[in-house]
Amino acid sequence: MSTIEKADLGLIGLAVMGENLVLNMEAQGFKVAVFNRSPEKVDQLLAGRGKNRNIIGTYSLSELGANLKKPRKVMMMVKAGQPVDDLIGQLLEVLEPGDIIIDGGNSLYSDTRRRTKLVEQHGMFYVGAGVSGGEEGALHGPSIMPGGSFEAWPQVQPIFQAIAAKVGDEPCCYWIGPNGSGHYVKMVHNGIEYADMQLIAEAYFLMKNALGFSTERIQSVFSEWNQGELNSYLIEITANILGTIDPHTGEPLLELIGDRAGQKGTGKWTSQEALELGVAAPTIAEGVFARILSGAREQRDLAARLFPAAGGELVVDASEFVEAIRQALFASKICAYAQGFELLQHASDHYEWNLNLSEISKSWRAGCIIRAQFLERISGAYEENPSLINLLFDPYFQEAIESSSTNWRWVVSTATEQGLPVPGFSSALAYFDGIRHPFLWTNLVQAQRDYFGAHTYERRDRPGVFHTDWQEQSLKK
Repeated sequence: MSTIEKADLGLIGLAVMGENLVLNMEAQGFKVAVFNRSPEKVDQLLAGRGKNRNIIGTYSLSELGANLKKPRKVMMMVKAGQPVDDLIGQLLEVLEPGDIIIDGGNSLYSDTRRRTKLVEQHGMFYVGAGVSGGEEGALHGPSIMPGGSFEAWPQVQPIFQAIAAKVGDEPCCYWIGPNGSGHYVKMVHNGIEYADMQLIAEAYFLMKNALGFSTERIQSVFSEWNQGELNSYLIEITANILGTIDPHTGEPLLELIGDRAGQKGTGKWTSQEALELGVAAPTIAEGVFARILSGAREQRDLAARLFPAAGGELVVDASEFVEAIRQALFASKICAYAQGFELLQHASDHYEWNLNLSEISKSWRAGCIIRAQFLERISGAYEENPSLINLLFDPYFQEAIESSSTNWRWVVSTATEQGLPVPGFSSALAYFDGIRHPFLWTNLVQAQRDYFGAHTYERRDRPGVFHTDWQEQSLKK
């Protein structure tokens, strides 16, 4: 009597991302067992896209476990939060010491740290794997950021690196580090993504409202930009979006879409973590705040009636201003990435993860949402100088910022004069100026803190910690 060959990996959760990962794994020669809380999803996969493919459908967790090679590897693609904890609890009853549980969802890194400890206490191994690239990436090759129990890496590495996006023969998947580091890196990836999307949207906004360009003309500009140093997935899809026509009205579809932008929380998590670790990441935070502001529809409608539009007719050479916007976009993007990578460096030190920033940037070169040409430059910068404290201090990015500075300021000042909000461009410029200024206004802030709260201060002329009775000194005058 012949026995059915067992699967290389089990996957739970057959929404689009999970289903596409299954098909990707199977296409790379792996046998996959699948389970879904709703059994109809399993039936639909086996009768549809998974028909006649090397996929085993299962209808209980015990059946899933029975169909896996040892050590058993189970990947969860379910909603972050309590559903992950519930599923882990059930898997701990089905699996045995030496088996591996993988969370491929967008879990909060601190949850992954806690879950790693729990699973390891049961003699099993846990991997929190950030997966970026959306539905297409899952099917054709995502960027994968695994971290957790290092003992699991030799078992999952062949699968993950086979299904990951490739740059040449190099997979966009490296082992990130211990416990929650994989999900942390994915979180910061998404934070940078928030900023990047906001900056691109502001460039579009300025061409539309300051220059009066048609959607078709803006589409041409983005297509051209994608051939140069701004080449990236987000610039590419922006050009595609701008060129899409609504079949019902014959108008550009973009102009028919409401301006309320949603979010799932990873940008907020990144901003909160930057505050927690004391890292300045204003451009990432502005990407989050801008989406929140977009949802304040009632307030915005009222404000539009109460406050007349600022500015008048903008008299500029259109081609020169478009080039200025391009330079402002590039400089602001550099600042956003610099903020994200500085946060990763601080997290690496704080959590003792020993993150390899060069490898992280390499893993983002293809497959993920923020994939961009200049990630090669970022990887090279950290490979040459692993202790680089800020991306702006790398010679290439230093020169890029300096050469863009004049036009960057022109764009921000012109937008301000015209009453056109560009919080991403503005915050990035303020971040740059804050870093480069030799002495900031915070001496007054610290004096104020000492005045009302006796928080003390340091002096510039001699060492030590000081406090002044400011009211008494004022009375002596």
